[in-house]
Formats: sequence, structure tokens, C-alpha cells
Amino acid sequence: MNAAPVLAIDAGNSRVKWGLRVGDAWAARGAIATAEAAKLGHDWPAMPPGTRALASNVGGAAVQGQVHDACARRGLPISFIASRREQLGVTSGYRDAAQLGTDRWAGLIAAHRSAAVHQLVVSVGTALTVDALRADGLFLGGVIVPGPALMRRSLGAGTAQLGLAEGHYDPFPKSTPDAITTGSVQAAVGAIERMRAAMVSAGCAPERILLSGGAAPELGSHLPMPVTLNDNLVLDGLVLIARAP
Repeated sequence: MNAAPVLAIDAGNSRVKWGLRVGDAWAARGAIATAEAAKLGHDWPAMPPGTRALASNVGGAAVQGQVHDACARRGLPISFIASRREQLGVTSGYRDAAQLGTDRWAGLIAAHRSAAVHQLVVSVGTALTVDALRADGLFLGGVIVPGPALMRRSLGAGTAQLGLAEGHYDPFPKSTPDAITTGSVQAAVGAIERMRAAMVSAGCAPERILLSGGAAPELGSHLPMPVTLNDNLVLDGLVLIARAP
């Protein structure tokens, strides 16, 4: 695998994350709100000769155009990945492989490369995704539910009495804000625990939970087994794809 410099871009629903990988290290990283994606690239460093850009975009057509424009201003060639049936040792169990979000696909590739074990690959952002990945690289499938913050916003917007006051986690909540915060965390943890149970029933009990996303710290201490944190999981996967033969 070559070591050419790569500008990896992960355009999500809430944030556009980017990282410049030179050799085996991140030379620079950053993020911007997706709503401000038109400003993408203003804080990028000088790019080494031969840098190519590779992106995952789940933020829609307008965001893809803004990512393309940011790279064009720097004279960088850019490509956008698509989810495949098989790539770099990972095989998709989706009925329609192309329907899987490209951020999830890149994350699965990075997860499998970092450890070829039975695992749950969990991303906690606007949405919570919980993906089951076997040690042989087979992606069994996964679930998508609202992330904890989206759950809280939905309650605040959809109910007349609850509002959106910030609370704290409490095993036995004694205020409405604490009840909402605790409930959102427990609902997310419950989705992860159910996927863990499904893998156990399928004979591939997960050996770890690989956790990423902006809200990962909120869930990490409440999960039922050892957690590995990697907030650059999608970027790692993009670099692996960009450098593959």
C-alpha cells in the first residue's frame, strides 16, 4: 500500500470533518458545521505535492458541491467513495450494498483493519448507527436510531410541557431534565445491547465496541463491555481506501 498524502473528508449531517494524512500520521485535522460547509477549506494547511482528496458524503448534493468547490480552490483532485459489495477484506451483508451510507462503509473498513475480531462498530452523532462486523470481515447488518441529542430535541419540540432543559444522567432521575437526559442515554445503550445480544445468538459474540462520533463520550461509560474510542474512524477508512492498490 502506498503512502501518498491524502486529504480525507467526512461530510456528515452535523459536521464536515477533514484530515490531512502524510505518511503514517495526521499532519492536520479539523471540522466545520455542515451548515457552514461553504467555508470549508479556509483553515486547510498547504498541501504536499501529490496530495489527493477522497470524501464520504451523506450530507446531500449541496454539501457535495461545496466539498468539491473547496478542493477545486486548492487545485486538488477529489473523488467521492461509494459503498461496495466487497472492499479491503470487508464484505457487505446489505441486500443493496450501494444503499449503505458511505461513512458507515469507510468506518467498517477501518474497524476491520484495526482489529480482525467480532465487534460492534458504533457511531454516535445526529443518528446512532450500530453495525455488527464479524472477524472474517462480514458486515452482518446494523441499526439506525436517533442519537441522544436528537432524541432530546424531538421531545423538546414535540411536547408542550417537557421543554429542552439540560439534565444529568442519574440511574433514578428525580427531575424532568434528568429523566430526559437519562432516558436518551439508556435508549441508545439499549440499541447497542440488543445488537450485542443478536451477535451472541448468532455465535459471534463481540469482543469489543468500537465507538466514534461527536457524542461518543456521553455513552462510553454506560456500555456493557470494553470500549475502544476512535473519533477519526471514517477518516482512517478513507485513507485506507485512497491508498489501496
